[in-house]
Amino acid sequence: MQGPRTALIWRAVFAGLGWATLALQYGLMLTTNPGMSPVGLTVNFFSYFTILTNVLVALAMTLPVVAANRPLGRWAASSGVRAGVTLYAVVVGLVYHFLLHATWNPQGWALIANIGLHYVMPVAMLLDWLLFTPKGQLRWNDAGKWLAFPLLYGGWTVIHGLATDWWPYWFIDVPARGWIKAGAAFAGLLVFFWLVGLIVVAIDRRLGRRDRSAASA
Repeated sequence: MQGPRTALIWRAVFAGLGWATLALQYGLMLTTNPGMSPVGLTVNFFSYFTILTNVLVALAMTLPVVAANRPLGRWAASSGVRAGVTLYAVVVGLVYHFLLHATWNPQGWALIANIGLHYVMPVAMLLDWLLFTPKGQLRWNDAGKWLAFPLLYGGWTVIHGLATDWWPYWFIDVPARGWIKAGAAFAGLLVFFWLVGLIVVAIDRRLGRRDRSAASA
């Protein structure tokens, strides 16, 4: 594990980059949807799992820097929180690359925002967890606990989608795909979250044993 000063600099840099990328993406949505009400656009903006996850990543980078000795800062620096946010960020990157990448071709500032949200910040969070987060504190049931966030997101997506006829992702578009196909796609995503979560726990436990062996040597 790297030193605290290195972690502080790393997190400060990516906190700034994370918030800037989110602001850029929000600004792009405003300019490309001029006839939409700001309230409706803002609700849609925060109805993307990618956006919510990037908000979590930005908070995970920011809070240990600006509130290191406060409850929120300690909470954000805890191994369970950082591992969970890492899980969500990694899944965002993988799902985008393998399911969504071919569905659109962003250019200019949209391309920059896209790379930041789906590649740069997920990789930054993964490296942060690998390099700066203490290991050996996770349990196998954490992989199940981390499903709470995507489950809540799925519930919100259905409620919001049925109320507005707006769906953030094609594979969970209920009117277009039907309840069975959309439900199966979401169930498959939950299984994927769980499996990646188990991998995160396995890595944590393996690195924790390594660190304890090195400390006792």
